[in-house]
Amino acid sequence: MTPQGGGRKLARGTRFLRTSGICSSNADRTLKGCRGSVAFGVLAALLAVGLLAYAQDVQRTVWDGVYNEEQSQRGRAVFLDQCSNCHGRDLEGADMTPALTGGAFMANWDGLTVGDLAERIRVSMPMNSPGSLSRQQTADVVAYILRFNQFPSGKEELPREVQALKEILIKA
Repeated sequence: MTPQGGGRKLARGTRFLRTSGICSSNADRTLKGCRGSVAFGVLAALLAVGLLAYAQDVQRTVWDGVYNEEQSQRGRAVFLDQCSNCHGRDLEGADMTPALTGGAFMANWDGLTVGDLAERIRVSMPMNSPGSLSRQQTADVVAYILRFNQFPSGKEELPREVQALKEILIKA
Protein backbone atom coordinates (compact mmCIF):
# COMPACT_ATOMS: atom_id res chain seq x y z
CA MET A 1 0.00 0.00 0.00
CA THR A 2 1.39 3.43 -0.88
CA PRO A 3 0.68 6.65 1.00
CA GLN A 4 -1.95 9.05 -0.35
CA GLY A 5 -0.73 10.25 -3.74
CA GLY A 6 2.29 7.93 -3.68
CA GLY A 7 0.96 5.84 -6.55
CA ARG A 8 0.63 8.88 -8.82
CA LYS A 9 4.21 9.97 -8.05
CA LEU A 10 5.52 6.48 -8.78
CA ALA A 11 3.57 6.37 -12.04
CA ARG A 12 5.03 9.75 -13.07
CA GLY A 13 8.52 8.54 -12.20
CA THR A 14 8.03 5.34 -14.18
CA ARG A 15 6.64 7.39 -17.09
CA PHE A 16 9.78 9.58 -17.01
CA LEU A 17 12.01 6.50 -17.06
CA ARG A 18 10.08 5.07 -20.05
CA THR A 19 10.03 8.32 -22.06
CA SER A 20 13.71 9.02 -21.41
CA GLY A 21 14.66 5.60 -22.77
CA ILE A 22 15.97 4.27 -19.48
CA CYS A 23 13.12 1.76 -19.29
CA SER A 24 11.21 -0.02 -22.05
CA SER A 25 7.73 1.20 -22.93
CA ASN A 26 6.12 -1.69 -21.04
CA ALA A 27 7.93 -1.03 -17.71
CA ASP A 28 5.55 -1.36 -14.79
CA ARG A 29 5.57 -0.07 -11.22
CA THR A 30 8.20 -2.62 -10.22
CA LEU A 31 10.42 -1.16 -12.94
CA LYS A 32 10.68 -4.51 -14.72
CA GLY A 33 11.83 -3.72 -18.21
CA CYS A 34 14.34 -1.07 -17.13
CA ARG A 35 17.91 -1.35 -18.23
CA GLY A 36 19.64 -3.32 -15.48
CA SER A 37 22.90 -1.44 -15.51
CA VAL A 38 21.23 1.95 -15.20
CA ALA A 39 18.91 0.80 -12.43
CA PHE A 40 21.86 -0.83 -10.65
CA GLY A 41 23.91 2.36 -11.06
CA VAL A 42 21.16 4.51 -9.60
CA LEU A 43 20.76 2.14 -6.65
CA ALA A 44 24.52 2.00 -6.08
CA ALA A 45 24.75 5.81 -6.13
CA LEU A 46 21.91 6.12 -3.63
CA LEU A 47 23.54 3.54 -1.38
CA ALA A 48 26.90 5.34 -1.55
CA VAL A 49 25.31 8.70 -0.68
CA GLY A 50 23.45 7.09 2.22
CA LEU A 51 26.60 5.44 3.58
CA LEU A 52 28.56 8.68 3.29
CA ALA A 53 25.87 10.57 5.19
CA TYR A 54 25.83 7.84 7.85
CA ALA A 55 29.64 7.92 8.20
CA GLN A 56 29.59 11.68 8.67
CA ASP A 57 26.92 11.38 11.33
CA VAL A 58 28.81 8.81 13.39
CA GLN A 59 32.27 10.40 13.31
CA ARG A 60 33.29 11.48 16.78
CA THR A 61 34.46 15.01 17.48
CA VAL A 62 36.42 16.65 20.28
CA TRP A 63 33.04 17.65 21.73
CA ASP A 64 32.26 14.00 22.56
CA GLY A 65 34.47 13.72 25.67
CA VAL A 66 37.30 11.81 24.02
CA TYR A 67 39.83 12.05 26.90
CA ASN A 68 39.58 11.93 30.69
CA GLU A 69 40.81 14.27 33.41
CA GLU A 70 43.54 11.95 34.68
CA GLN A 71 45.04 11.77 31.21
CA SER A 72 44.95 15.55 30.77
CA GLN A 73 46.78 15.96 34.10
CA ARG A 74 49.53 13.62 32.91
CA GLY A 75 49.62 15.62 29.69
CA ARG A 76 49.97 18.85 31.64
CA ALA A 77 53.06 17.50 33.40
CA VAL A 78 54.63 16.42 30.09
CA PHE A 79 53.68 19.73 28.45
CA LEU A 80 55.20 21.85 31.22
CA ASP A 81 58.39 19.79 31.13
CA GLN A 82 58.81 19.33 27.38
CA CYS A 83 56.74 21.96 25.54
CA SER A 84 56.23 25.10 27.61
CA ASN A 85 59.69 26.56 26.90
CA CYS A 86 58.58 27.20 23.32
CA HIS A 87 54.77 27.21 23.48
CA GLY A 88 54.45 29.02 26.83
CA ARG A 89 52.97 27.84 30.11
CA ASP A 90 49.53 28.98 28.93
CA LEU A 91 49.91 27.52 25.41
CA GLU A 92 50.04 31.07 24.05
CA GLY A 93 52.94 30.44 21.65
CA ALA A 94 55.77 32.85 20.88
CA ASP A 95 57.51 34.41 17.89
CA MET A 96 58.29 31.19 16.04
CA THR A 97 55.90 28.78 17.75
CA PRO A 98 52.14 28.63 17.24
CA ALA A 99 49.64 29.12 20.02
CA LEU A 100 47.91 25.90 21.02
CA THR A 101 44.84 27.61 22.40
CA GLY A 102 41.94 29.77 21.30
CA GLY A 103 41.35 31.13 17.83
CA ALA A 104 44.91 30.55 16.67
CA PHE A 105 44.68 26.86 17.57
CA MET A 106 41.32 26.47 15.86
CA ALA A 107 42.52 28.35 12.77
CA ASN A 108 45.29 25.77 12.38
CA TRP A 109 43.40 22.60 13.36
CA ASP A 110 39.65 23.04 12.75
CA GLY A 111 38.49 20.36 10.32
CA LEU A 112 41.54 18.16 10.83
CA THR A 113 41.67 15.14 13.12
CA VAL A 114 43.12 14.55 16.55
CA GLY A 115 45.32 12.00 14.78
CA ASP A 116 46.78 14.75 12.59
CA LEU A 117 47.63 16.81 15.67
CA ALA A 118 49.07 13.84 17.57
CA GLU A 119 51.20 12.75 14.62
CA ARG A 120 52.58 16.29 14.17
CA ILE A 121 53.53 16.40 17.85
CA ARG A 122 54.95 12.87 17.91
CA VAL A 123 57.16 13.30 14.85
CA SER A 124 58.37 16.88 15.22
CA MET A 125 58.29 17.79 18.91
CA PRO A 126 59.89 18.78 21.15
CA MET A 127 61.95 21.02 18.92
CA ASN A 128 65.26 20.07 20.57
CA SER A 129 64.51 16.33 20.44
CA PRO A 130 61.90 15.49 17.77
CA GLY A 131 60.24 12.11 18.10
CA SER A 132 61.35 11.58 21.68
CA LEU A 133 57.83 11.51 23.18
CA SER A 134 56.18 8.11 23.46
CA ARG A 135 52.77 7.55 21.90
CA GLN A 136 51.27 7.61 25.40
CA GLN A 137 52.95 10.92 26.24
CA THR A 138 51.76 12.35 22.93
CA ALA A 139 48.16 11.27 23.60
CA ASP A 140 48.41 12.76 27.09
CA VAL A 141 49.69 16.09 25.74
CA VAL A 142 46.87 16.16 23.18
CA ALA A 143 44.39 15.51 26.01
CA TYR A 144 45.86 18.48 27.89
CA ILE A 145 45.60 20.70 24.81
CA LEU A 146 41.95 19.68 24.37
CA ARG A 147 41.23 20.37 28.05
CA PHE A 148 42.97 23.75 27.88
CA ASN A 149 40.76 24.60 24.89
CA GLN A 150 37.72 23.71 27.00
CA PHE A 151 36.63 20.63 25.08
CA PRO A 152 34.75 18.37 27.51
CA SER A 153 36.38 15.39 29.17
CA GLY A 154 34.79 11.96 29.28
CA LYS A 155 35.33 8.61 30.95
CA GLU A 156 37.81 7.00 28.55
CA GLU A 157 41.37 7.98 27.76
CA LEU A 158 42.32 9.25 24.35
CA PRO A 159 43.80 6.24 22.56
CA ARG A 160 47.49 6.09 21.64
CA GLU A 161 46.92 4.59 18.19
CA VAL A 162 47.05 7.13 15.36
CA GLN A 163 44.36 5.33 13.33
CA ALA A 164 41.90 5.58 16.23
CA LEU A 165 42.81 9.24 16.71
CA LYS A 166 42.19 9.93 13.01
CA GLU A 167 38.54 9.09 13.60
CA ILE A 168 38.12 12.06 15.97
CA LEU A 169 37.48 15.39 14.27
CA ILE A 170 38.67 18.71 15.68
CA LYS A 171 35.65 20.94 15.26
CA ALA A 172 35.01 24.49 16.44
